[in-house]
Amino acid sequence: MSNVKLFAQADEHAWTTLDNGNRRRVIVYTDELMQVEFDFDEGAVGALHSHPHVQASYVAEGRFEVTVDGKSAIIGKGGSFIVPSGAVHGVKAIEKGRLIDTFTPHRADFLGG
Repeated sequence: MSNVKLFAQADEHAWTTLDNGNRRRVIVYTDELMQVEFDFDEGAVGALHSHPHVQASYVAEGRFEVTVDGKSAIIGKGGSFIVPSGAVHGVKAIEKGRLIDTFTPHRADFLGG
């Protein structure tokens, strides 16, 4: 495995501020799998986009309007959603919230590579 971070504590991760004012931090990863935390202020948007990775997301806090392939749902704390490879998707934070996303394979773009 060329890219590996097997263990993590919450306080050891640096946040990356994104252009839209949201933030993310990579938690753990291997070449095959990555876990990332995203933080959204109320009303913040994760714009519609797609990528080749399969994504599974867990709502750790807040409520989000989630759109995947043109279908939308309101997902609250404790809920989850999956984004198939290549699906156009995005979110809007109905209230301040956090998503824990997993990607397979890992997102090299999140590691700067």
